[in-house]
Amino acid sequence: MDLAAAAAGALLVAAAVLIGHAVQNRTGTLQVQWPPLLASWDPHLGPGTPAALTVAVLTVAYGPALAARLPWRTLLTASWAGSTVWVFAMALIDGWFRGVERRLTTKHEYLRVIDRFEDIPAALRGFADHIVIGEPGNWPAHVAGHPPGATLTFVWLDRVGLGGGTWAAVWCVVVGSSAVLAALITVRVLAGERYARRAAPFLVLAPAAVWAGVSADGYFAAVAAWSVALLALAATRRVRFPGAAAAGGGLLFGWTCYLSYGLGLMAAVLLAVLALTRTARPVVPFLLGALVVPAAFTLAGFNWWTAYHLLVERYYQGAGGVRPYAYWVWANLACAVLASGLAAVAGLRRAAALAPGALRALGRGRSVPGGTGSPKPSATPTATATMTRAGVPAGADDDAPEGGRASAGRLAVLVLAALVALLAADLSGMSKAETERIWQPFLLWLVPAAALLPARTARYWLVASVVPALLINHLLWTGW
Repeated sequence: MDLAAAAAGALLVAAAVLIGHAVQNRTGTLQVQWPPLLASWDPHLGPGTPAALTVAVLTVAYGPALAARLPWRTLLTASWAGSTVWVFAMALIDGWFRGVERRLTTKHEYLRVIDRFEDIPAALRGFADHIVIGEPGNWPAHVAGHPPGATLTFVWLDRVGLGGGTWAAVWCVVVGSSAVLAALITVRVLAGERYARRAAPFLVLAPAAVWAGVSADGYFAAVAAWSVALLALAATRRVRFPGAAAAGGGLLFGWTCYLSYGLGLMAAVLLAVLALTRTARPVVPFLLGALVVPAAFTLAGFNWWTAYHLLVERYYQGAGGVRPYAYWVWANLACAVLASGLAAVAGLRRAAALAPGALRALGRGRSVPGGTGSPKPSATPTATATMTRAGVPAGADDDAPEGGRASAGRLAVLVLAALVALLAADLSGMSKAETERIWQPFLLWLVPAAALLPARTARYWLVASVVPALLINHLLWTGW
């Protein structure tokens, strides 16, 4: 059944490619050159090719074993470093100038308007006046398409002496790669350390790296992910000051909503955290933290709702008004398959099968007190588990005991909540094309579904996810 699910994902991609090319060649309405991706045919190698291949081979060969053996904090550090190197290597396949330095300086990007934010309060007060096409000095596409928090990030980097495309790229990759840490921490406290360790190699080699390097959406994904992680830590009381963690999570969620209009849908994942822990304790400090950013922007003169409605108008003035919903409503999902990987697709099938039982367990009042199913932070698997020849804990497969099944069910609820957010974004019609980049904050949470697959098959599933990513980055010019 896992292979059938992966095959279905591959068929969806094939259909999107074949039908997309037919529609684009006939009408040109898809507004992309290599549907369903915003890309063009451009076979090439680059300085990042040897590094990307090396990271991929080493992670496939040794990642599952190391993830099972390393002390937890070492695993977190290694995962962040591995993800950072993977994303940079994928970006450098396109070369330093084209793949890194220039990415965030093109005519559509945030760095083109840095000089218009010399007076930040004035820029915020007049921000909405430049969203719609036809207004004097209308913003470039990405600036107009996001609340001003996204642009202000790069303005502040410039103010502290980190201006230009190189520093912006480094910021997006290094901060964006920290999303792996947030996902691992969240999975650990909600579903147990075993599943977090099994998810680690898949998160490090996530195919979304093709578009995360270099894109501000990778940075957005990290901010949203840390909001979820802090709420999970607060709800399970796995930190010394849970109230402060909850308030910090709320602050980051508020900032998330001012980085991208669509990321309010991350509330589905946050609600899943509260449902899994069955506690309302963090809600008040979380909400208080979440109000800080909207209050600050509102007092500064920026109205989020007004700007959003103007963005909708701008969206339909451009490609959004031409691209056919009937194609993109399902072709977007093909983009999600490519960006999350076939392992995530197969894992989602298992998550869907586990979901009814997990929801019934939640209905009976089972919670995650202090991270049920996780060893203490100081414990390491080598002290408690017998290692198989493949380097994974014995018994870490389908035949898990009841406690393991319950942990799997909690992981299933978490990843399916992200899928619900993604589907809501899809059905809205405000995400027609480019979702391989735009949906990075949602796609991150689909990848841990791969931990539900039998541990003995981890290397094969890693290959199934990483090979398409490498092919895309070497055969296509993705534009992001």
